[in-house]
Amino acid sequence: MSQVEVTRARALGHVAHGFLGRRGGVSTGMLAGLNVGSGSADDPALIAENRRRAREAVLPGARLVTLFQIHSADAVAVIEPFEERLRPRADALATDRPGLALGILTADCAPVLLADAEAGVVGAAHAGWKGALGGVTDSTIALMETLGAKRERIAAAIGPCIARASYEVDDAFFRRFAEVDPANERFFADGKTDHYQFDLEAYVAHRLAAAGIRTVETLGLDTYSDESRFYSFRRATHRGEPDYGRQIAIIGIS
Repeated sequence: MSQVEVTRARALGHVAHGFLGRRGGVSTGMLAGLNVGSGSADDPALIAENRRRAREAVLPGARLVTLFQIHSADAVAVIEPFEERLRPRADALATDRPGLALGILTADCAPVLLADAEAGVVGAAHAGWKGALGGVTDSTIALMETLGAKRERIAAAIGPCIARASYEVDDAFFRRFAEVDPANERFFADGKTDHYQFDLEAYVAHRLAAAGIRTVETLGLDTYSDESRFYSFRRATHRGEPDYGRQIAIIGIS
């Protein structure tokens, strides 16, 4: 049995956390590995085992909490795990309760883990382009503050996501960002005619810094190009594959 691969960020110090990929799971076929996505066509029993392995690799004995992610800027406070059928439709979580493992699922979008270790408050956000532009990280930080975190103490890390070299977008996409703030043009490199290469990771890091987060770490891991380690929605789409897996990022208070 292969070991679950956990990537940790120096910025988050001793806070229990990890960015996981596809290594160390029990799913097979095109979803082979640590697929935790209940929205995939994978066997629910395999997904459950993968989720158990992921949780135990990061915060043994904790209760895993996830959302019904919708590419929004909505964040919810967590007191206890949600029933599966009652999961909130949102894209970020925060808690001050020990023993909860906050989980964010991705397959190219940016997972963001945040912590104020002194206050004992953690957060996790799913930042695809739509949520990032809409302010999902701002919502997460604000929610953490209501739980006792101080903005100037919060550290953040951005995990595996699609890299600029792999993320081709059209002119309409570019204009969405430029219309919000002309300075956003710096996150786009010229591509083929009427297309650009978008740096999602850098944009999310910018939003965190603009919100007053002093410590922001980017891991620089490309989900699209590293098939052996990560699932990628865009890679599966380009290949015409009927399904794709999801990886998870987890943070919690031990």
